[in-house]
Amino acid sequence: MKIIFSFLLSAFLLFAFDTSAQYDPKALAILDEMSEKYQNIPAFKATFIYSLENPDQNINEDFNGEILVKGEKFRLNMGGQEIINNGATVWTYLEEANEVNVDNYDAQDGDLNPTQIFNAYKSGYKYLYLEEESNADDSLEIIDLIPEDKNAQFFKVRLEINKSDKTLKSWRIFDRNGNRYLYDINKFDPTIEASNADFEFNKNDHKGVEVVDLR
Repeated sequence: MKIIFSFLLSAFLLFAFDTSAQYDPKALAILDEMSEKYQNIPAFKATFIYSLENPDQNINEDFNGEILVKGEKFRLNMGGQEIINNGATVWTYLEEANEVNVDNYDAQDGDLNPTQIFNAYKSGYKYLYLEEESNADDSLEIIDLIPEDKNAQFFKVRLEINKSDKTLKSWRIFDRNGNRYLYDINKFDPTIEASNADFEFNKNDHKGVEVVDLR
């Protein structure tokens, strides 16, 4: 799943965070609690708002989305496309074109997929506790993840974690092209039941679909 400030601003932010971000023990304790929370959930379903912002290019787009997750498998619906991943194969269905691309899934290909966001900090990242923010409903703990790889596609991931139940409220990805991708969760169901069949693309559900096999 290929998920764009100006070049100078991005470079400045990258430099600032690279020199200050460390392996913050307070951030680590919160991240560990969040990770344990999700590891103990067999499957979950969430609805969210996905936003793409790029101030330099006057881009500001919002889409409603829904995701089903079970272990390393996920099924994501967002912005007219559906991405289904069973851990070995990934299907990307484009509704407008009635076309599905089929490819092998490579967990090491550099993408930050939805099943990895809860454990991404464990390898390849520095982490920094920023602050606690409160609103009418929640107290949120804000943590930044900074890739150790300076050639990574993105240079920062900002997590907002609910202080009371350690669920992830939102995450924002900042990439090197000035894009900011925000995933803001508005409904979370940890009691959903999901079968392996839920993570397979069924051609019978899409009459006349064109299959493009990229394997």
